[in-house]
Amino acid sequence: MNRLIIFTLFLISCQITSSDYEYIIKNQNYRTEVLKNAKGEYVELSDGFTYFEEANKDSNQGNVVLVHGYSIPSYIMETTFNSLKDRGYRVLMMDLYGRGYSDNPDIPQTDFLRANQVIELMEYRGIENAVLVGLSNGGRIISKIADLDSEKVNSLFYIASAGFFEHIEVSDKSVSQEEIDKFIQGYPELSESQKNDFFNPEKFPNWSKKYDELLTHFGFAKALISTTKNLVSLDDIHYKIDSLDIPVYTFWGRHDNVVVYDDFKDRLEKMLPNRKEFFIENSGHLPHMENQDDFEKLFFKGLSEVIK
Repeated sequence: MNRLIIFTLFLISCQITSSDYEYIIKNQNYRTEVLKNAKGEYVELSDGFTYFEEANKDSNQGNVVLVHGYSIPSYIMETTFNSLKDRGYRVLMMDLYGRGYSDNPDIPQTDFLRANQVIELMEYRGIENAVLVGLSNGGRIISKIADLDSEKVNSLFYIASAGFFEHIEVSDKSVSQEEIDKFIQGYPELSESQKNDFFNPEKFPNWSKKYDELLTHFGFAKALISTTKNLVSLDDIHYKIDSLDIPVYTFWGRHDNVVVYDDFKDRLEKMLPNRKEFFIENSGHLPHMENQDDFEKLFFKGLSEVIK
């Protein structure tokens, strides 16, 4: 009897937990509600609706496109977006598929999918060429954009890029319902783990709570799992970038425990030996937020070098 009670309570617990997550469908009603409070707008691209924000669209000062990382959408780039906006640059950022306000299309989450999303959005907005800024996993995306259409790229700015790791390609990239259910069971820990991005997480007390909204979106778990299963090494692309003489800038938080620089520094040196590299003190995985002043001094100096 005791075992039955325990098992019953376990099932109830699971049901309650599951009902707290992935119950919002990103349909037209959802998009309408988003636009009541959000600053941006939507466009329907070839693989789904994309949410984006843009500033200074008539500026002649230079174009900058910001690409976020693995799971947190464009709000993670907000500080840099606002600083670029205030300085008069034309700046664009979007939520990649499976993240934030954009659609969660039920298709494999490849680098090509999201790179093509950025390219299509740039074309829709009439941006022929831009400085591409990729944060963490977004570094993979801007590298892929350079591979697909180097004419779109003025230069590449990598912030704590996760694109330089070596990956062994998996043969089975499908995502099962069992994997999704297991992943969702770990959502409380996933949300709390967002604090690990910071060297001083106490300065960002509401960071994990902000992440909780993402966990209510149907398809989020599948998108993240699919992204991981579709990781491949980008060495050939980075050698190509170097051969094309595309200006490359890399920025690293000195205390980053998420993307650990020492794990790939030798490979990076071989692939992109001509890059300009900077380390930001008193910061972890998000130096553009945690030490904004020091980061932006170097960041805007770099922009002045590539945008004439």
